Amino acid sequence: MTRVLIALTSHSQLGDTGRSTGFYAGEAAEPWTVFKNAGYDVELVSVAGGKPPVDGVDDADPDQKQFFAEADLDHTKTAAELTAGDYDAIFYAGGHGAMWDFPGAKDLASLAAGIYENGGVVAAVCHGPAGLVELKLSDGKYLVDGKNVAGFTNSEENAVGLTEVVPFLLADELTARGAIHHPAADFTDQVVTDGRLVTGQNPASARSTATAVTAVLDKN
Repeated sequence: MTRVLIALTSHSQLGDTGRSTGFYAGEAAEPWTVFKNAGYDVELVSVAGGKPPVDGVDDADPDQKQFFAEADLDHTKTAAELTAGDYDAIFYAGGHGAMWDFPGAKDLASLAAGIYENGGVVAAVCHGPAGLVELKLSDGKYLVDGKNVAGFTNSEENAVGLTEVVPFLLADELTARGAIHHPAADFTDQVVTDGRLVTGQNPASARSTATAVTAVLDKN
């Protein structure tokens, strides 16, 4: 059976704003539903393990209802507890918390690099590509170097009023690592597939990013 990991942030504070953050519910729930409907075995991993903080919960959303009912969010594992060879893909869910702890999550980056180098898929949506900023392969190169990507844009960060709050601008950091960033209009569905790297721009792109992952996995 195809096995997929959804990676979640463990960071709960939105800078010094006094507001809380975490993973964005829809960006985990919609991919969870897509992958489950494809017949995949889906698991969760988080930076710190245990119960990760969540943002953007919509109690009326059917995908979120399914996700929170089925996913064992109280007992997520850390990347150090997992083995890359057991998984066919890893999907970094977004949420602003990812901007703080995904880049420095070395075990998570190592796990994702291993999945990729074993022929698997690495995917990320919205702020999830923060997990790609420091992700290097065994040859020392950044995974995103020379690759086409999507991710939360500078314009979108400005639109939500957090340009001065986040520790860096995601699109700029991806570009600095050699990625070719493809921004679409603010908050529209945008997915970029480059081989076995699949990235989406924002929450509106979560479902289609996951669907694109299934297309790549089905070809492999």
